[in-house]
Amino acid sequence: MIRTLAHLSDLHLGRSLAHDAGVARAVEALDGIDHVVVSGDVTDRGRAHEHARFEQLFAPLAAAGRLTVVPGNHDRLGDDVGPRLRRGARVQTEMRAGLFIVRVDSTGAHNRGRRAGQGDRGSGVLADIDRAVARAPSTHLVVVTLHHHPLPLPEETFPELLASRIGLPYAQELRLGATLLQQLRGRCDLVLHGHRHVPRALELFGGDARPLGLYNAGCTPALGRFRIFAHAAGRLCGPPGWLIARERTATIPSARPRRMTGTENA
Repeated sequence: MIRTLAHLSDLHLGRSLAHDAGVARAVEALDGIDHVVVSGDVTDRGRAHEHARFEQLFAPLAAAGRLTVVPGNHDRLGDDVGPRLRRGARVQTEMRAGLFIVRVDSTGAHNRGRRAGQGDRGSGVLADIDRAVARAPSTHLVVVTLHHHPLPLPEETFPELLASRIGLPYAQELRLGATLLQQLRGRCDLVLHGHRHVPRALELFGGDARPLGLYNAGCTPALGRFRIFAHAAGRLCGPPGWLIARERTATIPSARPRRMTGTENA
C-alpha cells in the first residue's frame, strides 16, 4: 500500500494576515495526505493566540492522528509555547501509517532571545535518539524530525551573515549535527527539518543500500508549496514531489517503491 507523508515548516503564524492565509491554504491542500510533519516555528513570536490559531487550523489532522510537530526557536519567544508543542522528553517516538517517527526538540531555554536562533543538542540527546531509532520496525519508514539544520547552510539574511562574520552562533548548524547523521547511517530514511527559509535537499551515503535523505522544508506559507514523500513497506517510492497549495495541484512521486537516487535542491 502506497502512503504519503507531507513536510511543512516555519509557518510563523501571526506574522501577517497574508502569511496566515498561506498557512490555511496549505492545510486545505493536505486533504488526502496520510501524515503531516511540521518541523517547528509554527508561531512567529511564541504567543498563546498564535498557537491557538495553529491548533484551530490543524485540529482535524491532530484528531485523526495524522500530525507530528516539534517546536522551533520562534515558539520559545513571548509566552513560550514550546512546551505545548512538545510535552515530556526531548526525544519521543510515534508509529503512524507505515512510519516510525522520532521527534527531537532541538530548542532550549537560550532561544528565549530573538537573536538566539541556534539549536542545542548534547551527547545525552544523541544517545536518546540512538535508542529510539533502534526500536524502529523494519516494516516502517524511519523519519527523524527536528527544527534546526544539522549541517552548515548558507546564510539567508543580513543578521545571519553578520552573526557569522563576528563569530556568534546565531546562524550555526546544530552542535554534533554531523555526528547525528553518521549515527543514523543505515538506520534511518529521512531527516526533516526547518529553520532556514530556503528549501534544500541532500542525499547522504548515496552508495549505501539505505541512503539518508536530509530535507529542509523552507518557509511553507511563503513558498506556497511543500514536499510529499511516497512510501510503502518501509521504503521510499523515489524522490519527493511538490504539492502547490495555491493551485491544489500536485506532482506525486512514482508509485513503484525504490530508493532515492540523486539530489534535489529546490
